[in-house]
Amino acid sequence: MVPLAKNTEAFTLGHDELEKMLNQAAERGARRALSDVGLENGGARNDIRELRSLLQALRFARHTAWQTIIRIITTGFILGLMASAAIKLKLFGGS
Repeated sequence: MVPLAKNTEAFTLGHDELEKMLNQAAERGARRALSDVGLENGGARNDIRELRSLLQALRFARHTAWQTIIRIITTGFILGLMASAAIKLKLFGGS
């Protein structure tokens, strides 16, 4: 039982009514939160989908950049080994 005030009678609230009230309050809160961040119009779903797509593209670009850096370093290391082996074996006509 939830009392309304000091001088009024107490009342009981059934499970279904309480759940309905909580759902309405949650929906209002969600709408207010979306409104606070500027996503209150009908395009909020598309905006969030685009943001997720942009984040996915950013992660992919970062992953690709790291792969490219590692490949460049590896290629440079292998070329350095080959150049030092060629110099050591005097393949360029050195005396």
